[in-house]
Amino acid sequence: MQTPRQKVNPTVLILCTGNSCRSHLAEGILQAAAGDILNVQSAGSSPAGYVHPLAIRVMKEIGIDISDHHSKHMNDFLNQPVETVITVCGNADQACPIFPGQLNRHHWGFYDPAHAIGTDNEKLAVFRQARDQIKMVFEAYAAGRRDQTKPKK
Repeated sequence: MQTPRQKVNPTVLILCTGNSCRSHLAEGILQAAAGDILNVQSAGSSPAGYVHPLAIRVMKEIGIDISDHHSKHMNDFLNQPVETVITVCGNADQACPIFPGQLNRHHWGFYDPAHAIGTDNEKLAVFRQARDQIKMVFEAYAAGRRDQTKPKK
């Protein structure tokens, strides 16, 4: 007896340079908003090797745990189908290759909160602002992707 093919969700790869802040904020938010219909991943063109602790903290504030995320290189995805690439910084946009099966590419640049200076509270405010901007954009993107999955009338 044949088993039906399991549906594989399309991969959305979110890229930034260091894969320590913005891309993980976006990955966590998009995973929460559309992880049932998308395989959401993030990577960097020059990975920092860690996820910024303040990124983990501000995501926890909105009920999203990214503490198990790790920094990955974009080349790790060159041998797998990636339907959509979204770059969240200009450097990654310029360094971004074409991935197998890639149909879409978007660039939505956000300020890197890792560059914030000042007191801990001032830095935290910058991370929250970046998180909220990313949340607004990626939740809207998730809603659009959900609309695409609805049957046409």
